[in-house]
Amino acid sequence: MSVQRLDRTLIAYRMGNPDGEYPIFDATGSRLYPGRWNNAETPVIYASEHYSTAMLEKLVHGSGHMPPNQHYIAITLPGGISFETVTKDTLPGWDDAESVAAREFGVRWANEGRTVLLLVPSYVARIERNVVINPHHEEFSQIKISLPIPIWWDARLFNR
Repeated sequence: MSVQRLDRTLIAYRMGNPDGEYPIFDATGSRLYPGRWNNAETPVIYASEHYSTAMLEKLVHGSGHMPPNQHYIAITLPGGISFETVTKDTLPGWDDAESVAAREFGVRWANEGRTVLLLVPSYVARIERNVVINPHHEEFSQIKISLPIPIWWDARLFNR
């Protein structure tokens, strides 16, 4: 795992409620409810490489209930910004239920400020990737976001 530079512009996706307690493109949620790749002292922004993966991630965290007022944003990750990649082969145990290996790696990555992006496997869609964004990195200001766009949810996705 080494520092690399994007050779093209990538788009990532994040979902949330634009009328919620905090903006969609914000690290507050990961501070209050740490994820697989961070702890409360190292807030990050979680996104997905694909819209469908972002939707799956939102569904798994919604416990079978349709989240209210959900919108998505497209996150433009410009060519030239730094990233690091974690794969199932480069970090054994990343998918353990307790997330110890992933959390230790992510906290170290964020604290060292190695890159603005960390590309990681999606736990729920193993061949897809999530994007962990370090809002404290010097390159963070180069990232741009779209206006929130409403999400249409197919009712068959939820418990009835």
